[in-house]
Amino acid sequence: MAFKIGLLGLGTVGTGTAEIIYNPQGRHPLLNDITIAKIGVKSLDKQRTIDIAPEVLTTDLESIVSDPEIDLVVELIGGLEPARSLILKAIASGKHVVTANKAVIARYGQEIFEAAKQAKVYVLLEAAVGGGIPIIEPLKQSLGANRLETIIGIINGTTNYILTEMTEKGSDFKDVLQEAQALGYAEADPTADVEGYDAADKISILASLAFDRQVKREDVYSEGITSITSSDIDYADKLGYVIKLLAIAQKSTENQENLELRVHPTLVEKSHPLANVNGVFNAILVEGQPLGQVMFYGPGAGSGPTASAVVADILNIVGVLQSNHGAHSLDPLLSCSPSQSASIAPIDDVSTRFYARFLCADVPGVIGHLGTVFGDFGVSLASVVQIGFQDNLAEIVVVTHNVREGNFRSAIKKIQELEAIEKIPSMIRVL
Repeated sequence: MAFKIGLLGLGTVGTGTAEIIYNPQGRHPLLNDITIAKIGVKSLDKQRTIDIAPEVLTTDLESIVSDPEIDLVVELIGGLEPARSLILKAIASGKHVVTANKAVIARYGQEIFEAAKQAKVYVLLEAAVGGGIPIIEPLKQSLGANRLETIIGIINGTTNYILTEMTEKGSDFKDVLQEAQALGYAEADPTADVEGYDAADKISILASLAFDRQVKREDVYSEGITSITSSDIDYADKLGYVIKLLAIAQKSTENQENLELRVHPTLVEKSHPLANVNGVFNAILVEGQPLGQVMFYGPGAGSGPTASAVVADILNIVGVLQSNHGAHSLDPLLSCSPSQSASIAPIDDVSTRFYARFLCADVPGVIGHLGTVFGDFGVSLASVVQIGFQDNLAEIVVVTHNVREGNFRSAIKKIQELEAIEKIPSMIRVL
């Protein structure tokens, strides 16, 4: 059986995908049964790094998703629209879909998966999270025997590169960001990356698969790295930590029916597996029972890695269709349609450790006052250290034991009212 693919987009990932399909030698033999029938592009005149027959290219993307000759649509244009509409029209036309679009899946996944279920077609999205790292299919299949409890990931290469450079070179955030933009690791507008929005898209997808819940993207708490300074990184190092932007999804310790979903800078002990994930690499740590912990690590973006994941999804669909002789019965381990809505714990109810740095007047009793206020709000301190002076102000660093975030915030609000407290430059959660 020959399977015809309609490719939407011929950018970095689209070009990488086409190159794999056009060069099947030494790869899985199923690639010999796949042809690219049409490729949707913005411009027919653009110079390309791959030889493509002119008749394959079209600027009419609508014609691809409605073409009865095409079996499978690969959406690689990104963004919310027209990607969402094209995916839904492809599904309505009875076509299977492969996408690398984390933004559209994070926001419209429920609508898309429900439509796919009704139409009895697959929507696969391995490339949407972690680039070339296989994580989506393992969550659906290989780890299916486990009760999954926690997912912690470094899933944005731009921020990981920035924090790595700040750590290794002592550079400031703005300088490293400009360097990342020059190297192509960061977009001209880096907001989605550095504010944690991209990682929030991805963790919402992982959580929906791991916990079989419909997660609303807007329920994911996100905090970026723009306030992280070289001083924070230096202090973290002295305490035995590195700072990483982590995306965390886990069952609430207070109520197992609730999920905690959050993205924020985090102090990670140097001995932790995620502490040594540097540069643009990604890693995802999954914990469940009876397996325990397993970590997926690799390149989180780029033409080759992401295209590898896209083509793997195509092969999965083609393999199932061949074995079923095209019959429209969905493999429950390949399809995805969480049936229940997720209940997300508010950030104030999350229990975690905190690092906080205070600048205060060098007067007797300041540390005692801090301890008293924290104690009044049920915040137990693991350590309190006066580390030096800055502009004639004493610098005090505290690290807490696990504490309910709402209690910690209330204590901080009260501490800010103390006359001796000049400033609280940083508050960072601790893994």
